[in-house]
Formats: sequence, C-alpha cells, structure tokens
Amino acid sequence: MSTMNFIKHLALIVFFLCFTVSSAQEYTSKTLEHDGLTREYSIYIPSSYDGATRFPLLFNFHPGNDTVASWQSYSDMRPLAEAHNFILVYPQARPDPNDGNSLNWLPKSDGAFDDVPFVSALIDVIAADYQIDLDRVYACGYSLGGEFSYELACKLNNRIAAIGAGARTMQANPESYCKPVHPTGIITILGTDDYISPYNGLIYLGVEYYLSAEAMHSYWANQNNCEIAPTMSTVSPSVERYTWATASGCIYVEELKVIGGGHDWPGVNGNMTINADEEIWQFVSRYDINGLIECSTASMDDTSKDTFRLYPNPVTSELTIQIDVSDEKEYKIYSTAGEVLLSGNLNFNSNTIDVSSLPSSIYFLKINSHVLKFVRTE
Repeated sequence: MSTMNFIKHLALIVFFLCFTVSSAQEYTSKTLEHDGLTREYSIYIPSSYDGATRFPLLFNFHPGNDTVASWQSYSDMRPLAEAHNFILVYPQARPDPNDGNSLNWLPKSDGAFDDVPFVSALIDVIAADYQIDLDRVYACGYSLGGEFSYELACKLNNRIAAIGAGARTMQANPESYCKPVHPTGIITILGTDDYISPYNGLIYLGVEYYLSAEAMHSYWANQNNCEIAPTMSTVSPSVERYTWATASGCIYVEELKVIGGGHDWPGVNGNMTINADEEIWQFVSRYDINGLIECSTASMDDTSKDTFRLYPNPVTSELTIQIDVSDEKEYKIYSTAGEVLLSGNLNFNSNTIDVSSLPSSIYFLKINSHVLKFVRTE
C-alpha cells in the first residue's frame, strides 16, 4: 500500500471511529421531587427505542458513599442496553444525616427519607415518559447498592421481577422484613475473601448483622420453592456457578462464587474471567413478575396427563426420553441463559436426542409444558 493510500485508509478509520463515538447515545441527568426532596438520577435510552415497543427497565445502584458518575465509569451498561433493548437508570443516593452525610442507600438509623418509595415513584415517572414493560423491572448493585437491591426484592417485590447483587449478602433475619409475593430471580457475585462484606456473614458480639452466603441462598431457594441442594458447574479455575432450581428444573437462584475474590466487581476489578454487568443482565432478563419466563409460560398449572422421563442423567452423547403417549411431541433444549440450542420432535418410536454437540453444562429439556433439567458431561 502506498503512503498516500495508507493515509487515506487511516483517515477513513478515524472518521468512522469518531462517527461511532459521536453518534452514541449519552446518559441524561434528571431530577424527581419526592417526599419534599429533590432526587437525582441518570437515564439511558437505547437508540432502538421508538416509543411503540415496551422496553424492560434496569436500575443500577452505586455503592456506599459514591456518585452516579463515578459508578458509571465502573459499570457502564450502555453497550448491553443497546444490544438487548432495555432502558437503564442509575439513581443517586442522598446524603445520610446519620452517617456524616455520606451518600448511602439505607440510612443506618431512622432518617428523613426512605429510598424504597423513591424507587417506586421513579418507576411511575419513567413509565409516564417512556413505554416500559412493567412486568420486567429489574435492580442490581454493588456493595451497599447490592444490599439495596435485596431490599427492593423484599419490600418492593410487587414491582421488581429479579435482582443482581455483587459484593454483599443480605441483612440478617429476613423473615422479619422480607415479604416476597412472587417467584423472584436472584443472582449474586460474591468473593470468598471479601474483607468488607464477609462471605460467611457478619456476627459481632453475638449479634448477627449479615447472613452468610450459604444461609442467604438457602433463604431465597426456599422462597422460590427450589431444591435446597444446588447444582455446581465450573466457570473458570477461580469461579464456580451454583444454581438452585425447582423440581421442574426452573432456576431461580444463582451464585457466582469467586474463589479468593475480594470486594470487587468482576470484569472491572478483581476477577477478570467473568463480567458482572453481563452476567447480571443475562440472568435477570429471563424473568418477569410471574417468575422465570420460560417456566411461567410453560404453566405450572398444566393439567396434561402426559408423563416424560429422561436418562441417563448426566448424559454424554445420547439422551433417551421415556414417553407414555404415542402422538408426536415437540421438544426444545435450552441453555441456562434461555437460548434454544436444539429442537425437534419425539414420539413412542423415536425417543432419543443426540446431545454430543453440546458443551458440558446444565440444560433444560422442554416438552409441551414440562421442563426437565439434565447435565451434559464429557
């Protein structure tokens, strides 16, 4: 390539890069008057929004004593909002008068404001301005923002479909304050060596302040009618994925356990083998206010007398389905992210599925309204 052609080629690349950056959607700062206070938030509307289609809504809560602008530099979810068509909101905490005016969610003692009604009011305001799918409102956050996400799952459960929390477990004694009214998706990303939010909970002078990761996941598994024993798969040498599912294989609780991880937001700092932003969106987006979308549409109230069993489980190559009926049944195999990987038809004379092409992981086989979980291994 000649020097002149190279310069022209380079200029063209620079032009397109500049065009891409300049044409990207930006955050918009807004305010809301609530309970006599001016509350601030930042909102991002993806370029695909046309005012005709209802979009999911995701709140992302900053950690304690932080600002929206600072947190957005760590957890900038605009690329995800663009790729997956959801509206993104970063609310700003107010100064906590009981903690030196630090910018905290959940003031440490009775204060002048309550952030849960603020979020409910914020949902109403955003829904008045934009077409929102009110069955798909989600919350996530880091550290104290994660703790506040649990709070919303407990105290604003009638409006929150699923939440994600990083670097924080729940406050102790959830039975006294947590009142979920529907199956609620919960994903956590926790480091086993977190010295700020200990993985094994916090007990001081005989008083329990925060649940251990084990106790917290058991609590949510019980709330969602899941089996108490989780299924574990290895994501990387430093990350293990634990999932809790119902008897019909519907996952409602998931933990990404970061071995040796600290008080981090993986993908930005600490562990870099997973990305907290991506993991949280991939998980919460599978739920609506009725629960796991795939399972809530495949009704738990199904009155069909058809019965299906699968074996072996775990399976290496060929999955056999025991079918008690002679007519043909359509099947689909889903990943844990809800993606359809295989599909076809089964009947009494053709009842095997070749799953050898699937990577080792957990999958769900759906036949009519029945959902069965299986594990593919090498």
